[in-house]
Amino acid sequence: MGEQLNRESGQGQEGQYGDGGHGEGGSSAASTATRMKEQASQTAAQVKEKVADLGRKASDKIDEQRVRTASTFDSTASAINESGDRLASKTSNAAHATADKIQAAADYLREHNARAMMEDVEGLVRRYPGQALAAAAVVGFLAGRTLRSND
Repeated sequence: MGEQLNRESGQGQEGQYGDGGHGEGGSSAASTATRMKEQASQTAAQVKEKVADLGRKASDKIDEQRVRTASTFDSTASAINESGDRLASKTSNAAHATADKIQAAADYLREHNARAMMEDVEGLVRRYPGQALAAAAVVGFLAGRTLRSND
């Protein structure tokens, strides 16, 4: 019925918009689309920057913890070596071997940053996929039990 009134009054769609929706109205839509595209680009750039910043912060915290853990390993290795000196021969050898492994772990942590450690882990997973899967299952199980016991 509205269409009939428009026809009777001599105004169709073209009459309402002047040139059938082209021209000025079309450029307005194009400029709106351009603005929306620019806003989306800006938002994407901001999100990318925030993600990169969070990644840097996480890496910094990991590196900070890495140094602390290495120091703790050093202390533990020294304590085991000292107590191993006071124990019987077989027990002493086992204590010294354990202390040497802990010292090696401390040295590794001190010498490698988080990125290098991740590359080493990826290499181990590629070389030993079955063992890596089993280790992940054990760690997941233990983490689940720990979280469940905290509830």
